[in-house]
Amino acid sequence: FPSHDIKAITSAERAHLQKVKNLPCSVCNAPPVCEAHHIKQQSHFTTVALCKGCHNSLHGTKDIWRVYKMDELDALAVTIQRVIANT
Repeated sequence: FPSHDIKAITSAERAHLQKVKNLPCSVCNAPPVCEAHHIKQQSHFTTVALCKGCHNSLHGTKDIWRVYKMDELDALAVTIQRVIANT
């Protein structure tokens, strides 16, 4: 198996993650502070702002995601729009 070394997080990635965590939930609009859900592990720029409930639902039954008719890419688009709007 190829080695997948975990690289150190850069200052730009750390700053982006903090911006994401300070956004409302990208699924249900719960107020900040949110968790940064990584769509792809170790890809810190593809993170979604999720409240604890939506984050737990994503890793469980995904019921809340069905209610809002969203998937991870829809939530990523919301997160990106909000990060840009707040810069």
